[in-house]
Amino acid sequence: MNRLLRNAANAMLQSYAKLSKTLLLNSHSFPKTLTTAASPRDEYFAVIHHVSNIVRRDFYLERTLNKLRIHVTPELVFRVLRACSTASTPSLRFFNWALSHPSYTPTSLEFEQIVTTLAHANNYQTMWSLIRQVTLHHRLSLSPAAVATLIDAYGHHRHIDQAVEVFNKAAVLNCPQTLPLYNALLKSLCHNRLFHGAYALLRRMLRKGVHPDKTTYSILVNAWCSSGKLREAKLFLREMSDKGFNPPLRGRDLLVEGLLNAGYVESAKGMVRKMIKEGIVPDVGTFNAVVETVCKEDVQFCVDLYHEVSSHERGTRNGPKALKPIPVVVLCKGCG
Repeated sequence: MNRLLRNAANAMLQSYAKLSKTLLLNSHSFPKTLTTAASPRDEYFAVIHHVSNIVRRDFYLERTLNKLRIHVTPELVFRVLRACSTASTPSLRFFNWALSHPSYTPTSLEFEQIVTTLAHANNYQTMWSLIRQVTLHHRLSLSPAAVATLIDAYGHHRHIDQAVEVFNKAAVLNCPQTLPLYNALLKSLCHNRLFHGAYALLRRMLRKGVHPDKTTYSILVNAWCSSGKLREAKLFLREMSDKGFNPPLRGRDLLVEGLLNAGYVESAKGMVRKMIKEGIVPDVGTFNAVVETVCKEDVQFCVDLYHEVSSHERGTRNGPKALKPIPVVVLCKGCG
């Protein structure tokens, strides 16, 4: 059966190579009746699926891949690595197998994908060894988004010291300390309940002239709300406003979303009611977040909220334009 599958994959690869000149396969051909029914695009992704299955399941994957006699391309390597992102060791073996082909020159896309896979798998020693190898031999460097992913992975696995170390040596990785890196480290600090460190990083961020965005505010507000410290979250927003750094969303919208993310649904409902009584309509994103969360338990609240907001002269706020919210009927269609 496995031999039949390999032969079928070889035939599909051969057909796709003639049309796209991206993937070349030198194998035995199948009758045309097996390949003409599918489009070249379908055949190509069928090959990606087959190679991915080999990487995930075949113990001797290098030997099996060598039998296919594939012309390795960056796109092929990236798609297979992305499909096997949950299997770190087989992905690394496949990447090393690809590097052994003289015709293959890695690009930053595949490099960052395998680094991210190893980071999420908590396989940091192998990850750094690979980074040194590829950086030395292929002159590739990690982008700010990839370094931010490393910092986030360290924080998620409770390795906060290593997360700070990666942030501090970003220059060694030829990566500037941009806003995504600050946000990733803030998220790691808040995830580990190190709020004083998060505030110190925020002050450093402001001194360096890096302006916070919605993600920055959301990380800090969500962290305070998840710890049950709504008062501290309000004080933080007020302090930032006094310094001239107003969030893209109003402070109450951030607080409502923070309470929802932390599971304090009743508190979020109460804050929304208070906003409407004061003549303040929520942002359309905040409104939809409230409806999507509350409609599972209290559909009537969502219906009443919709009518109250829709009757307001401004509708829901979305920047300079006034928009009506998404109908509650659509958002609550799964609620019966």
